[in-house]
Amino acid sequence: MLGVRTPDLRKLSGELLKDDWQTYIREVSDAWKLHGQGERGVCHDEIILWALSVCGGCKTWDTAKAYVEEFIPAINNWASCDLFCSSLKLARKYRSEVWEFIQPYLRSDKEYELRFGVVMLLSHFAEEAYVNRALAAVDEIRHQGYYVKMAVAWAVSVYFIKCQEPTMNYLKNNRLDQWTYNKALQKITESFRVDQETKG
Repeated sequence: MLGVRTPDLRKLSGELLKDDWQTYIREVSDAWKLHGQGERGVCHDEIILWALSVCGGCKTWDTAKAYVEEFIPAINNWASCDLFCSSLKLARKYRSEVWEFIQPYLRSDKEYELRFGVVMLLSHFAEEAYVNRALAAVDEIRHQGYYVKMAVAWAVSVYFIKCQEPTMNYLKNNRLDQWTYNKALQKITESFRVDQETKG
């Protein structure tokens, strides 16, 4: 990690997007495939710049899909995962296509693929039209990875804030493990967007 702050990486990405951002993605992707991430490979900041370039450069889902698929295996921490998901604004324009795209990731046995799927749910599908399908999807997750369980708890809390009644019904009848269930309740009760009467 070089320690470049995210706002500065966003500025760098903006400069790349004025020029040949596809070349940067190809170069960093090739370096990652050859050496991975670490001392000899690409650093965290380059991964973030890669993510931001994909999110900013692609204007249609047809263009973005291959770039997104190529980037996902490079996700190896919560920060790159969450920034990538929240920055992928195309998801809001191509809801049905992106919904179908994330389904295999919600069934993955890989920790960060699963986290990607869950964070995409809470970032772009936390609304009435998707709440029941989204909660059904997270209810099927059995992965024991910490970053998956935290993402599921976070997702449940976001759905509770945005779609309280169906999420309350879900909390009364779910198959979450005890740790994830308790963490979801903690996040809900700590939220300033949930009134005290409901918390009680």
